[in-house]
Amino acid sequence: MTYDLIFSALADPTRRSIFEALRTEERTVGDIALNQPVSRPAVSQHLKVLETAGLVTVRSEGNRRFYALRRDGLEDLRRYLDSFWSDALSAYAAEIERRMKTN
Repeated sequence: MTYDLIFSALADPTRRSIFEALRTEERTVGDIALNQPVSRPAVSQHLKVLETAGLVTVRSEGNRRFYALRRDGLEDLRRYLDSFWSDALSAYAAEIERRMKTN
């Protein structure tokens, strides 16, 4: 289950902050680290976890590495969460049908 990796990766508040920092544009580790309470090496480690979870991509340009959100990276998690919503709607529809039959 890929969403397990996503839950684990986003459970850490620093990683969530780094993930959110990539929302609008790709950035280097140095750019990201400017607004984080951890060192550049720590940001690199957090980015590796996000990359392993399929949430960010990395591309090299010379000696610089640019990180960006992987837009489809949350799809497994979204499908998982949507299944709960579908279950709730189905239960609601069944309850309405049951009540209509008893009235």
